[in-house]
Amino acid sequence: MSTAPPSPSPDNDLLTFARTGGLPPFSRLVPEQVDPAVDVLLASFESDRAALEARLGKGTVGYDDVVEAVATITEPIERAWGVVGHLMGVKNTPALREAQQKAQPRVIAAMMALAQSEVITNALQAIKDGPAFATLSPTRQRILDSKLLDAKLSGFGLQGAQLERFNAVQQELSGLGTRFSNNVLDATRAWSATLTDPAEVDGLPASWKSSASLAFNEAVKDSDAAAATSTPEAGPWRVSLDVPSFQPFLRYATRRDLRERVYRAYLARASDLDGGAHDNRPLIASILALRHEKAQLLGFDGYASLSLATKMAPSADEVHRLLGELREVSKPVAHAELKELSDFAGFPIRHWDSEFWSEKLRESRYAYSEEELRQYFPFPAVLEGLFGVCKRLFDIDVVDDTAHVQRWNDDVRFFRVWRDGAEIAAFFLDPYARPADKRGGAWMDDCITRRRHADGSVRLPVAYLVCNQPPPADGKPSLLPFRDVETLFHEFGHGLQHMLTTVDDVDASGIRNVEWDAVELPSQFMENWVTHKATLLGFAKHVDTKAPLPPELFEKLKAAKTFRAASVMLRQLMFSTVDLAVHNGLLSDGKTAFDIQKDIAADNAVLPVLDEDRFLCSFSHIFAGGYAAGYYSYKWAEVLSADAFGAFEDAGVDDEASVKAVGARFRDTVLALGGSVHPGEVFAQFRGRAPSTAALLRHAGLSASG
Repeated sequence: MSTAPPSPSPDNDLLTFARTGGLPPFSRLVPEQVDPAVDVLLASFESDRAALEARLGKGTVGYDDVVEAVATITEPIERAWGVVGHLMGVKNTPALREAQQKAQPRVIAAMMALAQSEVITNALQAIKDGPAFATLSPTRQRILDSKLLDAKLSGFGLQGAQLERFNAVQQELSGLGTRFSNNVLDATRAWSATLTDPAEVDGLPASWKSSASLAFNEAVKDSDAAAATSTPEAGPWRVSLDVPSFQPFLRYATRRDLRERVYRAYLARASDLDGGAHDNRPLIASILALRHEKAQLLGFDGYASLSLATKMAPSADEVHRLLGELREVSKPVAHAELKELSDFAGFPIRHWDSEFWSEKLRESRYAYSEEELRQYFPFPAVLEGLFGVCKRLFDIDVVDDTAHVQRWNDDVRFFRVWRDGAEIAAFFLDPYARPADKRGGAWMDDCITRRRHADGSVRLPVAYLVCNQPPPADGKPSLLPFRDVETLFHEFGHGLQHMLTTVDDVDASGIRNVEWDAVELPSQFMENWVTHKATLLGFAKHVDTKAPLPPELFEKLKAAKTFRAASVMLRQLMFSTVDLAVHNGLLSDGKTAFDIQKDIAADNAVLPVLDEDRFLCSFSHIFAGGYAAGYYSYKWAEVLSADAFGAFEDAGVDDEASVKAVGARFRDTVLALGGSVHPGEVFAQFRGRAPSTAALLRHAGLSASG
């Protein structure tokens, strides 16, 4: 006997949005809408899935009858759940967490039931095995193959107790990932130190003092206890583990003992050493054990092998070959860099000294400081410069339309993207750090994915672009550290692949169906333009004088681009190697993930891992994100991105006609084709050959021609 879907509240805006689409009504969304909306949407979804399975069981069916039909019935719940997930990252509250955690098991169960549907998967296989497969477009053939692989990796084919256990593992892993992420956010938010003596902030720039003063005032404004109002000049100052506070402190604070205190606090986040209230160590052990069990249930020897089944890299051996090639080149140079830094400091460098003395050596060698450089990167000018690069390369115009949309925070902006007189996409941009409710890092996610409907109309893509740069202070706009300029360009590269897609099939549109180790290609490619002279000098203007960045300062910046590049590369290689190792079933003989980290550091780090190192407890990329057994993807894609930029260098990176021609080719291949073509083929279409590591090593100054 069928049960009618629950009656929704007439003012449930999340439910209305899920059913009708469009842009999310952020100003009207509240956590109390989540549970009733999910109830109604899942009831409708189950009814639609049953009806679809009944239709598919009646005879021969085509691609649209299966793939497009599945996309249609899943979109409402995906739409609502996507917004919930987005808000968990940018407006995280206890009420939203509770609502998300309550609904999450039901959503996962529904999606697993769909993925494991015998009727639907058999229909997909029948199309694959039948004569109609040859008549499908290459895009649809690739989608079909991906759907069948996804079904296998989602537990299709498992029976009885194995299937029951697989589903339980999936549910538990999802909950653990959410808890891990929340613990990192809570632990980051929980620690702070109040500094009252001007000697404690010696060396720190005025911009940091201003932000730290504001942070102190914000922290005490609701306190019943009497507290002195802080000023940037006299303090008190509040240092936290949020990146805009933490990183400058390590870079500029002259008090070595305070740098050590802050560094150790950062290293101890979400572990037993920060009080234990947010300890992720048991979660790491459970996550790794459950991932290994999941892999074995699916017939793989370990989770690394399962992960690679959906990657561009053909095998783990090929990944280790690449990592080894880069390690061989960078390791001796990184050790020489450490010796040079210790000689410069006059004593053996420890972990909390590295940033400070690197900055001092950089200033000594290149005669500029990061703080001096920031003054030339006010956020509005950087944003205008980014849009100018995109106009030059890809012939697109970006127009602000913030006033006409609803946002989750007043600092969020909304832009529409135009080409040849027609709107083709749009994006939200959330630029500033908000440690109280926004997780750290930077990311791009899809809000709406391009899709051509049955009536021929095209739904345009919309992206979320999220950064954590310093907020405006002292009446000045946000002044970006150079790394944050690169980050903004990086995330916009992801956004470009999502927004400039020309693929109409929703399952391969934008970043969908792109192998994970290729997804960083457009993002890392865009970073190269930040150190292109004409580009940078075109938008780098002093915040006060409006004077352009002096050419001599640019030359120093360009030279400094390879400063300690081997140390940076070796660090990333260590993370990649640790990630693969802990996901390869190596947790045996009483070894923990932390033991493996220390073993690998012996060959991949210039400083030994501290006994109290708990970095893995906040390594959200692999324990709460999409990079499990795939962190190597950054280096894999960096090879592609450097080689892609090499095409512009070969053609003449300062020749306008060449740049436009190569830019159009990049747009029409890497950015346009999305997941419709294997990334190796896409790269070959753009570059005319297979990728090479030569450009990456040259750009890093680690080759004979670098």
